[in-house]
Amino acid sequence: MSTTLLSPARIAGAQHLIDSVFLGSALRTAPDLDRHLGMSVWLKDETENPIRSFKGRGTSLFVNRELREMTALVAASAGNFGQGLAYAAARSGRRVVVFAAETASSVKIEAMRRLGAEVILHGPDLDAAKAEARAFAADHGFRFVEDGAEPAIAEGAGTIALEMTQALPALDAVFIPLGNGALATGMGCWLKHRSPQTRIVAVAAEGAPCMAHSFAAGRPLETPAVETIADGIAVRVPVPFAVTSMQGTVDEVMLVSDEAILEAMRLVRQHLGRMVEPAGAAGLAGLLTRRQDHAGSRVATVLCGANLTPQQIAAWLPD
Repeated sequence: MSTTLLSPARIAGAQHLIDSVFLGSALRTAPDLDRHLGMSVWLKDETENPIRSFKGRGTSLFVNRELREMTALVAASAGNFGQGLAYAAARSGRRVVVFAAETASSVKIEAMRRLGAEVILHGPDLDAAKAEARAFAADHGFRFVEDGAEPAIAEGAGTIALEMTQALPALDAVFIPLGNGALATGMGCWLKHRSPQTRIVAVAAEGAPCMAHSFAAGRPLETPAVETIADGIAVRVPVPFAVTSMQGTVDEVMLVSDEAILEAMRLVRQHLGRMVEPAGAAGLAGLLTRRQDHAGSRVATVLCGANLTPQQIAAWLPD
């Protein structure tokens, strides 16, 4: 686990080290959505890059800033982080092995392999796959890369908030999906530096509450299981560095139901004509749940992923 605190200065300097294909994502608005919610909402759309998620920012920064030796990389992922790491590593000629749960999305598994990762399926959930990945890396002398534990991964995600503050008026609140914590802490780090009046609300799934419990306790607290449609934020074992980083970068952690996440996905499709995965809509689900508290406010969130299987689209976003 890293002991290095997140740095606004490193976030500001990250843009020239991140593959440009991941930068400058669109800020989307929809007047009908604003009227429906009773506030002004901006949605930072991280789904139009080659891996259809925000993860390429942090993985590009990590590979380009932190790695010197040409050792193989090993990670665990529900899919999007593994895609980002494979994409970045391929450009530097590095081998990448990604462990994923046996229940992982077939679309995400195929995408990781297409980008050059060796994917090994192990265990019932992400954290079981992570334990196996850590052991595999140690046995082979490879570099284990943990999402949420590397400052560079969070600081790369922090460039999303940097772009927001460059383009938008002062925001009253930002709702950020919360899984392993890199997105929330990276964005929160920048916003606390540049826009301290903005309230940072991290949004986790009710069926994966370990980060909410850990934030409240100020220390990592595991849960025995996870049960949510939002596989991208289905964390059972918190990353200690992320829990530490949340103190001072996040004002609040809230939980949202799968029903609220589904409603948010449908609103994105209805008002923006876009399909996002459940984790990608978690921030908007948080805003939906708290909209009475933010009536008339200027609020933003992140559409952080859009890797859905055809079966998921048919079940969750039917015509």
